[in-house]
Amino acid sequence: MDTTRIERDLRMLKLYAGAMTLVVGVLSLAAFTRSSAPTQVGEIQGTKAKFDVIDVERINVLEPDGKYRLILSNRPRSIGPIYKMKPFGYEGGGRPGMIWFNDEGTENGGFTFTGSSCTAGKLVDGRNCREGEYRASTHMSFDQFNQDQVVNLDYTDNNGRRLMGFSINDAANVDIYDAVKVRDTILKIADTAVRNAEMRKWAAPGGVPLSAQRLFVGRDQSRSAVLNLSDPSGKPRLRLVVDSLGAARIEFLDAAGKVTNTVGASK
Repeated sequence: MDTTRIERDLRMLKLYAGAMTLVVGVLSLAAFTRSSAPTQVGEIQGTKAKFDVIDVERINVLEPDGKYRLILSNRPRSIGPIYKMKPFGYEGGGRPGMIWFNDEGTENGGFTFTGSSCTAGKLVDGRNCREGEYRASTHMSFDQFNQDQVVNLDYTDNNGRRLMGFSINDAANVDIYDAVKVRDTILKIADTAVRNAEMRKWAAPGGVPLSAQRLFVGRDQSRSAVLNLSDPSGKPRLRLVVDSLGAARIEFLDAAGKVTNTVGASK
């Protein structure tokens, strides 16, 4: 037996195996690097996956620094208000839908939707009700910076009493986080008269309401198509109405809500 030849062949086989291992390793590394690299301008390097169907109770969309950008969730996993990534105001669990956040991780609007029939004297959100009743709502809002909603699109339905419309609101130039902290302190005052007086001042800093609806256009609960224009305190001063019977009128109102002049009303 030619042992020298066998040894030479074994050495060649080892060299071949080593070379193939090296090639496979290089190709694998290249493939991994390519799959992890950005596939289009602006895509952040990372893992990319594709699903046909995904079942989930909550999705958090985050900025690279961990701040919220958008949260999509069911009711139990929905969040309460967030200010610069700090919870405040009230607990979560009541706002199924989408909540949007600004660059600082502060809530600045959202899109929520509900609807349930009365079962055993309760709605899904826990409110009391009578058998056969139902409640439904859809709400989209855009918030003033570090404040509350100033542009709204709403549908509410209370067992057939429906309101649908678009509204624009004024919000006071008061930081909402600070305002809520002050409110929580006031609510701890034991003396009812003092507490109520402080709450009235809190609700209108500098004589301006924290929130005042300035414009509403839509359909109200009396089945009238309306356009309301209000003063800075949120009191309607001009109203255009086409009522449920099709009659049209224009109303002018004073600061107390009294109609002072009407155009187009039936005699």
